[in-house]
Amino acid sequence: MSVAHGGAKYMLGRIARARVARACVPALLATGMGLAVIASVPRRPPLRARPSARELWGFTAPWDPRSAATVAQHGGALDVIVSGWLRLDTVTALPTAVYPDTMHVPGRPRRFALVTTYARDRFHPELIARLAADGALRGRTAGALARLASDSGYAGLVLDFEGLTPLDTTALATVVTAIADSSHRHGVRPVTIAVVPTDTIVFAERRLRAADLLLLMLYDEHWATGAPGPIASPAWVRAALAIRTARSGASRLVAALPSYGYLWKAPAPAAVLSFADAERLAADGGVRLTRDAASGMLHFVRPDSAQGWVGDAEQLRTLERTVDAAGVRRVAIWRLGLEDPRIWDRGGAGSR
Repeated sequence: MSVAHGGAKYMLGRIARARVARACVPALLATGMGLAVIASVPRRPPLRARPSARELWGFTAPWDPRSAATVAQHGGALDVIVSGWLRLDTVTALPTAVYPDTMHVPGRPRRFALVTTYARDRFHPELIARLAADGALRGRTAGALARLASDSGYAGLVLDFEGLTPLDTTALATVVTAIADSSHRHGVRPVTIAVVPTDTIVFAERRLRAADLLLLMLYDEHWATGAPGPIASPAWVRAALAIRTARSGASRLVAALPSYGYLWKAPAPAAVLSFADAERLAADGGVRLTRDAASGMLHFVRPDSAQGWVGDAEQLRTLERTVDAAGVRRVAIWRLGLEDPRIWDRGGAGSR
């Protein structure tokens, strides 16, 4: 993943994952597949205390100076800043820092690191299978990751292991258990795993008991290679939350909400938009951003047939109320630097 293009390619990798998951999960549920991979594994109870007030997380993009600018100006409004980007090497399986972490905010935010298998334009699920099959290698990787996190001052980890299928479920559980155990021994917690909100087979709660928290990726309801539409509508978020709260409880969840949008123009995949990009592109095309009644998102269609969808502070507040109604008190912004700056005003994402 290059510094220049890492963000767009990483996003497309996540989109491919989301598309496959949404296509296969209903069919798997209908046929009864996956029942063998959701057997319970006895574990000591992980840390899942429910915050008394909304806890706000923010994901940074080290390749994007807009992210650093947001952190510099509004980082103090965050409870958690995910500023580290660690990758499991596809050859050694050992963790390395993908970008220098220079986003230190004095005071309140705890610093977490994201851990991924993403490299060379794709996720590497085969690495998870390899670690699961080799206990010695798994122990070295988990220990090295815990030491790196502790030595770098990261209080917690967010695991982003994507591109998996139902056949990888047991391997995923084995690897997450090893990482969580080592991290906890080094004082690094919570260990959180990012999950597709509707995928309850690969990311089965009972198999992922070692993870302290589940981070629901509540975005890409419409994705870059699909039809245009809202990135996250309240009804879609509400339905996804209902599935997960029923299975794991609201106190174990982190609701990740989008701060970005997409610009679709066939035949190319959609491009990621910031709120400022959407305002500029609409104005350049002589059109206005209008609010979609069903989703609350802003959208526009230009004379050249380019179509953009993006959220703003008002729509994010609506999504936050949806999350609050489900009893989930941890909210994450994916990602800092693309948002409508008004989310930091009183009553927006920065408020409690």
